[in-house]
Amino acid sequence: MPFISVVTGCYNEEENVRELYERVRAVIEGLPGYTHEHLFIDNASTDGTVAVLRELAAVDERVRVIVNTRNFGHLRSPHHGMLQARGDAVVYIVADLQDPPELIADFLAKWEEGYKVVVGVRSASAERPPMRWVRDAYYAVIERLSEVPLVRNFTGFGLYDREVMDKVREIDDPYPYFRGMICDLGYQRVEISYFQPARKHGLTKNNRYTLYDLAMLGITNHSKVPLRLAAMAGFLLATLAMGVSIVYLAMKLIFWNTFDFGLAPVLIGIYFFGAVQLLFIGIVGEYIGAIHTQVYHRPLVVEKERINFD
Repeated sequence: MPFISVVTGCYNEEENVRELYERVRAVIEGLPGYTHEHLFIDNASTDGTVAVLRELAAVDERVRVIVNTRNFGHLRSPHHGMLQARGDAVVYIVADLQDPPELIADFLAKWEEGYKVVVGVRSASAERPPMRWVRDAYYAVIERLSEVPLVRNFTGFGLYDREVMDKVREIDDPYPYFRGMICDLGYQRVEISYFQPARKHGLTKNNRYTLYDLAMLGITNHSKVPLRLAAMAGFLLATLAMGVSIVYLAMKLIFWNTFDFGLAPVLIGIYFFGAVQLLFIGIVGEYIGAIHTQVYHRPLVVEKERINFD
């Protein structure tokens, strides 16, 4: 009988975790021939999320809970939870109910057909148009830059076979970009589209910084193109500067008494080249920061407590 691990990362989701648990349980219990566990990893919530999880674990031994000592971020904590799963397949679903638990039945059907990776792809959502436009622009850029084809509008919601998870464990990345990692492994996958509704309860934990962090991870983990663009831009700008210098010298020699270059072009040139330098120093800094994280190799999380792991 296949054993399925459902993993949910949560932070301040006391209004959502109970409903998520009930909907996941209803889906899997409605399918014959499966047993399951539901593993919640709490990122040091400051509301009543842990209390709700304790109540669920007290009445259902299939509910397993990890509580972190502090908030270890939106990438490290869920990834650690997935590595603790022991199922023949692992399903990851967030706690905000924006990913429909009912899609798990479709994931399992495709898994039974032999697919090692089944991912949920957001075909439409209730988010505001400006944010949707920014996402579309980002995916258009990353598709051109990335050395590995990434899945557009894939957030990690999906099913992963035990074989895939064993490969993920071998990677041992201290700051994992899971959605890119899955694409990099190259397993044959099937994509299932779904509509992402708006949040019913609570506030999103993503902000401009976390979204920027994800965007830069997608670039630095899967492309060297920005570094090469920086080198090529430096060469072209140096050539341009040399050409302008030669033209200026010729004009000054020919029209010695009347040619006046003026101060404005000089200031514009200084600011332009300064901005270009800062831009590419920032890009190089992102790559160095990624290396710095890998060298430190800190643990993904530090656990405070485990419930129902006996």
